[in-house]
Amino acid sequence: MKKTNDVISLGNAIMDLLIEIDDKKLLDMNLKKGEMHLVDEQRAKELLQKIREHQLTVELCPGGSAANTLRGLALLGANVILCGKVGEDRHGEIYVEEMKKHGVQSKINSHHSSTGHALAFITPDSERTFSVHLGAAIELEQEDILEEDIAKSKILHVEGYLLEGRNKELMLRCISLAKKHHTLVSIDLADPGVIRRNKEFLQGFVSHADILFLNEKEAEEFTGTENCIEAVEGLAKKCRVVVVKVGKEGSLIANNETVIKIEAYPAQVVDTTGAGDTYAAGFLYGYVCGWSLEKSGKLGSLFASKIIEKKGVKLKEIDVGKIKKEV
Repeated sequence: MKKTNDVISLGNAIMDLLIEIDDKKLLDMNLKKGEMHLVDEQRAKELLQKIREHQLTVELCPGGSAANTLRGLALLGANVILCGKVGEDRHGEIYVEEMKKHGVQSKINSHHSSTGHALAFITPDSERTFSVHLGAAIELEQEDILEEDIAKSKILHVEGYLLEGRNKELMLRCISLAKKHHTLVSIDLADPGVIRRNKEFLQGFVSHADILFLNEKEAEEFTGTENCIEAVEGLAKKCRVVVVKVGKEGSLIANNETVIKIEAYPAQVVDTTGAGDTYAAGFLYGYVCGWSLEKSGKLGSLFASKIIEKKGVKLKEIDVGKIKKEV
């Protein structure tokens, strides 16, 4: 089948609730700073109550790691498909509407449970801490994903959050279909906590990836070394391309025995939410366009530098035509 689509992605379709908070109030939430925490419905209600008690301001923004990456790709000009599940509620309606407005082809179905949400707590140092209640997102089933869509796509991109819970088997099935149809597999490992809880499984799982994305904390958790060069070289023995994002130090890209250093672009940091997802969008855009790894990495780095200057993943405010000319 002709590859008419650039990237198809599986992800948790969740609404982001952006909340600026100081470190003292974050401690009251009993969440480990800088990580993602999966919570049940009761815990989600408790956190929402604490937000009300502290009279914190909440801003809504459709999110989810995979969705953020696809919105970035679509803005850059790629053809993309998102597979996900939302609730039969207003948040679900808004979510689908926003994906379409961003140029993402929606294969998002609905479920009778509520749309999932992520509380994104943003501290003054611009670090973000997530509490995620998946809701309808975990109701994604095999029949929601068409084999034809995977077959006609150049890359299948999956977020590491799908490693948690019932969606793991679905993710593995879709990766198998990608291999069958010569569709490349891109995996973003997403969070140190996800890696910690699934480390044994991941040791073999990452070999499925043609492209693997991690940040420095995730690379350390996975490999056991604080040396990013050693980490990326070790991971490159398992995957075709490995990208380790190291914040203000830029990123490292490994392919076989070659490691490329990509410098970070200067930015006035406001909120790091979605920075890794936006980097992945830039990199994958360059990759499907046949750019070199270095040029793809530079686009990812520049794109990410623009998103961290904004509160929330407000991609439409970025002049992508300009940044494509800069790399």
